[in-house]
Amino acid sequence: MTPYDTIIIGGGIVGLATAYRLLQARPDTSLALLEKETQLAQHQTGRNSGVLHAGIYYKPGSQKAVTCRAGKQALQSFCEREGIPFALCGKVIVAVDESEIATLDTIFERAQANGVVCRRIGRSELHAIEPHTAGIAAIHVPETGIVDYPAVCRHLAARIVEAGGSIHTDARVTNLTETGQEVVVESHAGMFFGRTVVNCAGLYADTLARMAGLPVQSQIVPFRGEYFVLAQEAEHLCRGLIYPVPDPRFPFLGVHFTRMIHGGVECGPNAVLALAREGYRKWDVNGRELANTLSFAGFRKLAKRYWRYGAGEMWRSFNKRAFVTALQRLVPEIGAHHLQPAPAGIRAQAIAPDGSLVDDFAFAESARMVHVLNAPSPAATACLEIGRIIAAKLIDRLEAR
Repeated sequence: MTPYDTIIIGGGIVGLATAYRLLQARPDTSLALLEKETQLAQHQTGRNSGVLHAGIYYKPGSQKAVTCRAGKQALQSFCEREGIPFALCGKVIVAVDESEIATLDTIFERAQANGVVCRRIGRSELHAIEPHTAGIAAIHVPETGIVDYPAVCRHLAARIVEAGGSIHTDARVTNLTETGQEVVVESHAGMFFGRTVVNCAGLYADTLARMAGLPVQSQIVPFRGEYFVLAQEAEHLCRGLIYPVPDPRFPFLGVHFTRMIHGGVECGPNAVLALAREGYRKWDVNGRELANTLSFAGFRKLAKRYWRYGAGEMWRSFNKRAFVTALQRLVPEIGAHHLQPAPAGIRAQAIAPDGSLVDDFAFAESARMVHVLNAPSPAATACLEIGRIIAAKLIDRLEAR
């Protein structure tokens, strides 16, 4: 069989954006994309809250900051060309008491360094934007938006096929072997041969990298984010996006309110350890994956460092009243009767052996392979810019041979 120029593993938004960008830059590339599910975008991409991030939180100069700003503009242009609905509904980051003001000001300084259009506002302006919030001050980010990411994926897939690429679903990869001439990819859909390979497998990115023989030190640990949606009679309590000031002592953002592109308001998520990499329900357990998580020294160090925070997240997972109390810090009128269960998502968080969260995009590379080991938020917003960066790595490899 004649090898493909490139094989991309993973049919989420990063894999699809990489294929799209590669075919844009090099239209003669022969390309196959392999997805283990029967449909595309079934995991992180299809289960996130649909936010178009402005890049306000990220360390200036970091890859997350740079790719978010460029990627957001590229994605908005793509949506406009393709007729995909999106809305720049705006976001407020709300300080509820004086203890949060210093952190709010630090975030505002970071936003300005990143070129984000935003304003530091007081109580009266905040309540004009979001009348039901409890905040005393906020940052207003009018360019933050919402979009339908599964729709983006469907349009990317259509453009990939239109450009001559092939997409294979139900194609779980079972082995990767790199030789001097090619990479052999064994899958449930058969054997594929590629001059180059990209691993965009998300929750299983580290597994595939190790399967290919790379000495990967970090490990993916799955955190489940649980959500509610507001009952229709309570949707007026949130006009756009309402976020808390994140506690700098802890690694996760905290629960917030997100208006969705097709209507409704989502509330959450918390962040609890999932008992399986695709454990979307509380009692979904994969014994082998759970054992790998618990035996990983990096996770044990993380758990020791943040056990109090983790216990609080677990309590909110099993106690709806505690979840409501967390939401009421931002919107006091919220009651338990306003919340209806919504599907959960899983965050693929790479953790280093020292117990630190891998905060930025991370890659592992060999002569013929690029492995995306960490693609944290804002990966969906930044997908086209991340895809452009990966495509450039592939073109360098293809042209060198």
